[in-house]
Amino acid sequence: MNKEKKYIRLKEQIEKLIKDVSNPISRMATINSVLHHKMPGFFWTGFYLLDNRGELIVGPYQGTLACMLLEKNKGVCWAGINSKETVIVDDVDNFEGHIACSSLSKSEIVVPIFDKDENITGVMDVDSREKANFDETDKKFLEQIVYMIYH
Repeated sequence: MNKEKKYIRLKEQIEKLIKDVSNPISRMATINSVLHHKMPGFFWTGFYLLDNRGELIVGPYQGTLACMLLEKNKGVCWAGINSKETVIVDDVDNFEGHIACSSLSKSEIVVPIFDKDENITGVMDVDSREKANFDETDKKFLEQIVYMIYH
């Protein structure tokens, strides 16, 4: 099955699983589980959330142990927060300021999360052990899936 068809199927599955629960953390946990276990190449799948002090702290995730707190304005997650746009990094070793929570991570995609008022609340962060694992198809569908957290 090609990647787009897989995402379509998984998006439908996620919609059914989260429809009866509006809690964003519960929705994030379910999204993580589905994507982490069903998308090839998803080595670490999770969320980093802005707290009330403006710090980016780990939220629900699947995979190896995570960094608990990400240094402000450094790394791919903060690049997604600051630009308010999805960031795809084909080779994390070439991303200045990359925060290596695991040396096994080779590529990454970060998708900003917006609440119903369009305030940024955090990011979805997915790492892969393979370089250049993420593309425009991942961007398109992960943005749609992340949108479901608050809508």
